[in-house]
Amino acid sequence: MLIDLHTHSTASDGTESPSELVRTAIAADLSVLAITDHDTTSGWSEAVSELEQSGSSMRLVRGMEMSCTGRGADGDPVPVHLLAYLFDPDHEAFAIERERLRDERRKRLRAMAARFQADGIPLDADAILEAAGPSAGRPHLARELVRLGKVSSVSEAFEYYLKTGGTYYVEKQDTPLDDAVAMVASAGGVPVIAHARARKRGRILAADHIEELAAGGLLGGLEVDHPDHDAKDKDWLRAVAVSHGIAATGSSDYHGTNKTTPIGAFTTDPEQFAFVVARANGVPVIG
Repeated sequence: MLIDLHTHSTASDGTESPSELVRTAIAADLSVLAITDHDTTSGWSEAVSELEQSGSSMRLVRGMEMSCTGRGADGDPVPVHLLAYLFDPDHEAFAIERERLRDERRKRLRAMAARFQADGIPLDADAILEAAGPSAGRPHLARELVRLGKVSSVSEAFEYYLKTGGTYYVEKQDTPLDDAVAMVASAGGVPVIAHARARKRGRILAADHIEELAAGGLLGGLEVDHPDHDAKDKDWLRAVAVSHGIAATGSSDYHGTNKTTPIGAFTTDPEQFAFVVARANGVPVIG
């Protein structure tokens, strides 16, 4: 039973439409797919429609990956992502916050494009935003840099131009992680911290912040098996999840051709998935 609880479509920074993502998952023999685009639920309906028309027995989890700010080991803020599963998309406060986050994304993309333009690199913010859809991000700038021949790949664009703290990087105002966990839970969803020990992405969430949230009663789980986690960090995260009685999930963080990790490369144990589903009271699993 293959359960992948973290994937992206063109509703955010993936390269496959929600329909194509569902078809890719079916072709890979997934038993469960979660669609978790950044700060948006706009891909949900297309994914559901594709699954229902396919006749497949695969199940679909409707989710999202939320842009947050947590506490780093030095006490300063660090960017962190929160996976939100099976929440009510009509929960008013959460819907308002998602729209604010998407607006932050749009403003940041414009500001970063302006920095490139000032250096003679012709990134057209309006065109990029129109192509990006509802949830624009740095990968959309990266793809344009590839198209312009400035770099050969999306990963190279991040290495040379788009990395956090780099010349062209612009901060955005994300949701405080503790507030985000509470908001997802209030909307009937299950909050799971994504790739919390992804050290190669830069500064990471402090261990004591993870422990505090795990002990707080609202956090539903930790993403343990992920392509950016080493064996030691996986063991530590799994131990934290077990000690606090929350889920230990696994997933590919699939982005289509934007990343090299294939769908289903990392997966969630069926018992852990059942734990996530049992905690949710927002929307049901489809299928």
